[in-house]
Amino acid sequence: MGHHQEQKWETVIGLEIHTQLATQSKIFSGAATAYGAEPNTQACAVDLGLPGVLPVLNSEAVNMAVKFGLAIEAEIAPYSVFARKNYFYPDLPKGYQISQFELPIVGKGHLDIDVDGTSKRIGITRAHLEEDAGKSLHENFHGMSGIDLNRAGTPLLEIVSEPDMRSAKEAVAYMRKLHELVRYLGICDGNMQEGSFRCDANVSVRPKGQQEFGTRAEIKNINSFRFVEKAIHHEVERQIELIENGGKVVQETRLYDANKDETRSMRSKEEANDYRYFPDPDLLPVHISEEFKAQIQLQLPELPEAKKLRFKERYQLDEENAGILTASRQLADYFEALVKESACEAKLCANWMTGDLLAALNKADLDITESPVDTRRLAGLMRRIHDDTISGKIAKQVFDLMWQSNATADEIIAEKGLKQITDTGAIEAIIDKIIADNPDQVAQYLSGKDKVFGFFVGQVMKEMQGKASPAEVNKMLKAKLK
Repeated sequence: MGHHQEQKWETVIGLEIHTQLATQSKIFSGAATAYGAEPNTQACAVDLGLPGVLPVLNSEAVNMAVKFGLAIEAEIAPYSVFARKNYFYPDLPKGYQISQFELPIVGKGHLDIDVDGTSKRIGITRAHLEEDAGKSLHENFHGMSGIDLNRAGTPLLEIVSEPDMRSAKEAVAYMRKLHELVRYLGICDGNMQEGSFRCDANVSVRPKGQQEFGTRAEIKNINSFRFVEKAIHHEVERQIELIENGGKVVQETRLYDANKDETRSMRSKEEANDYRYFPDPDLLPVHISEEFKAQIQLQLPELPEAKKLRFKERYQLDEENAGILTASRQLADYFEALVKESACEAKLCANWMTGDLLAALNKADLDITESPVDTRRLAGLMRRIHDDTISGKIAKQVFDLMWQSNATADEIIAEKGLKQITDTGAIEAIIDKIIADNPDQVAQYLSGKDKVFGFFVGQVMKEMQGKASPAEVNKMLKAKLK
């Protein structure tokens, strides 16, 4: 896309994010919601829409929706209604989906995002409860489709943003922030591969300075942060090119194809599909009292922003480390436990976690909760770095050995003889030997070539197998080479 084009056009983006709520059972039935079961083994009579069955609302889904509403400082509707959204599709056994239309449970709220160091508030229009549909499978059936109804009736909270985002970058920042929040609240596991967190993006462009919005296209079912960015970029380019070549953007639903990195038309969306919404006669309206809201408010955990601020103040962490360590609740808990158990300065613990520990976890594709090195053992290592038993360089070797075994830092240091030698007599003897063996370098150093100093440090450390305290070696060498 040419630079002049970008200056002329403004992108407008709104996101609809479907979060699968982490309840044990479905929203209107007692069937399990666990992922990965054999097809159609977790679909009961209610999910299948058999004649005569009645839906019963899962109270846990309501608790989770309210929890979310309070976390984004939204209006919680004292009275909300479930409606039937009517359409025909093979994976929708009842011929309608139970959703919320005019009276959703969560009203206007907001989420603040950071992009390139500037904060921006993104409005959230609403969040409503609904049931998921089943899944059509095309892989194993030649010329036919298989239907798996395990997912039918799984509770979803659909979170609809205002069209407040102006770039793909802002959209990704908003999506990441929301992903972090629902996991903090414990209402969604955020697993994108399993479809627990899916995104539809409404994208339009308009000439800069124009007030009214352009015609939007909706890109369906994007399931990774990287794809959201790519899909939006592609769609913006497509629309600008279309308009500049004299064409018109039509309102439609498009599908992003990650393999081809393009969006393609699915079905034309007229002004609005007529879903003939009407209140579901089988379900009572949901009444939410002030007392109930106050009860849920007490269950809210410390939220990411508040935790980040506290980490910066209490542990004197910089913005970057505080951000990394509060990215998930589990990571933050690990850090606080580590500081407490090691009784070392927080900065040392933070640097080790954001450096070596996270690098090892990423490499092994593990979550912090699956770390082979727990806080107790890592705290042991922190103490040995802190009291100068080992140098930072040796600590990395010890950490690698701890990662591969259940041994403690102390056991590994003793077994491998890695203890830092602070006995000045032993260090001095080696320094004397190296000075005697290298008269040329001594002469160079004394004639003002400071760089040669590094050579001596290296030789001493080599001789002592890295076990001498670097600070001690530097101090003694300086004294000897005067």
